[in-house]
Parts: sequence; C-alpha cells; structure tokens
Amino acid sequence: MMNTDFHKPVMLKEVLEALDIKNGAKYIDATFGAGGHSSALLEHNLQLLSLDQDTNVEPHLVKLRETLSPEQNERFHFSKSNFRHLKTTAIEHGYENLQGILFDLGVSSMQLDQAERGFAFRKDGPLDMRMSPVGKTAADIVNTFDEEKIAAIIYKYGEERLSRRIAKAIVNYRQNKKIETTGELSEIIISAYPKAQYRKNHPARKSFQALRIYVNDELRALEDALDDSQELLAEGGRLVVMSYHSLEDRIVKHFIKDSKTLKALNKKPIIATESEIKENPRARSAKLRVAQKIGAQR
Repeated sequence: MMNTDFHKPVMLKEVLEALDIKNGAKYIDATFGAGGHSSALLEHNLQLLSLDQDTNVEPHLVKLRETLSPEQNERFHFSKSNFRHLKTTAIEHGYENLQGILFDLGVSSMQLDQAERGFAFRKDGPLDMRMSPVGKTAADIVNTFDEEKIAAIIYKYGEERLSRRIAKAIVNYRQNKKIETTGELSEIIISAYPKAQYRKNHPARKSFQALRIYVNDELRALEDALDDSQELLAEGGRLVVMSYHSLEDRIVKHFIKDSKTLKALNKKPIIATESEIKENPRARSAKLRVAQKIGAQR
C-alpha cells in the first residue's frame, strides 16, 4: 500500500515497472530528494541504499525512518554523498551486483520551494544554487567571471540563444552594484530579453538552469555516475534514469547507445500521461530511459 506521507514523484508507476523489482534484491536510489521513490521502493521486499549530497534532506530522511517498520529500517541504508561517487559509496555499504539503480535528475521541488537556496528565479533569495555548502556560488560566478565566460556558460548549459546579451547586461549591472539575490539576477535577465521573445517560458529559466548546472558540475557528475552504474549492475539489472532537460537526456541516451554491456529497453523515452501533467506540471518535461545489463557483447 502506497505511503501517502510522501509527495508522489513524477511517473512513479512507470519507474517501479521499469525497475522490475526482484524479491530480496539490492537497489540504489541515487537521488533521495524528499524520499518519495525510496518510500515506494521500501514497500517491496528489497534492500535499498539511497544517496543525496543535500544537507536539507535530513528532515525527509527522519520522516521516512519514522514511517518505516523495524524490518523495513533494517533493509534501508542512506549515505550523504554525491552520486558521482556512486561506486565507492556502494562498495562501502556492500551494494554490488545490483538489480536496479534509479536516478531522478535535476533540481527538486524541495530546493525550488526554499528561496534561501537560490535556485528559483520566481522567488527572491540569496544567489547560491549549490546542492551542498561547498564551492563557488552562482553569485561568485556572475560577479567575478568575465563577460565571455558568463556567456559561454549560459549558452552551453542553458542552450540560451541570447546568452551574449544576457552576459553583457550582467556585467554592465555589476559595475554599479554587486548582484546578490535571485530577484536581482532575474530582473537583469528580463531587461536583456526582447518582450517579443518571452513566449510561454520565463526569460530567466534557461540562464538559471545553466548557472545551477555549472555550480554543481552536474553533467560531469552524471557521466561519472553512469559509468559506475554500468559496473555495479548485475546481469539482468536495470538502469532507470529520469531527466528534465535535453542536455541530461542526451548524455543518458548516448551512454546507453554506446555501452557494450547495456541494452536500451525503450527506443524513445517514456513520458508522463496528460492526466499526470495536469496534476503535476513538472512532469511535462520529464523523460524516462531504461536499460538492462546484458553482459559484454562479443
């Protein structure tokens, strides 16, 4: 029976089907977040290791532990770590020869809802964007990087065609005042955008995505984690990845295609139903890819 104490993640039914859960087997939820997937997985008889580098998941972890039975708690392990260290973390906890690994990528609603985390362009807060409290913040980048490098980041990681105009507006603004909040940066980006090109998406969406990806080195972390996943899966095990933008999806697609030990189980990504999209607009951009470990091809 589904634990209703946790927010239902995107395409939960499809994710559980894709993992093809085997009785008593070992699985990894590489993106614990608010605990929705882990909670659903633990309703099955399996052993689960969940990972998350975000210190703010602690209340959700505590909440999940409280809802689990003693027997479920024994089958559940958690590690506060970035999934780019997936193999090391898995081995430390005795999680090898896995039957399934799940990634639910991108920024979570938990992070977007907290203005102080600096992820949301619609909420005013400190310009941070770090998943963990180490390294450069988004404020460091927009206030210290030169115009050309800012434009390159926004173009590469946000696929923003107006990256040069936006970078110029950022550099012009900071000559008079340091950029400190998400609200300030959002207004600067809006000022660089011709109103005719607003369309249906907020002008700051792509630039904020780009900065977040750069700050957290998300794409290289994903590549590292996918390499580790391929090694950790047992033959017949499943790799299940849900992405929310084309850069991530492209990496996952080509990784599976080029792998000598993984076989894609869906030629096209699985997408959410119209009814789910109505209930949860975030599901609109979600793409689910599934692969199975088949052993080295000769």
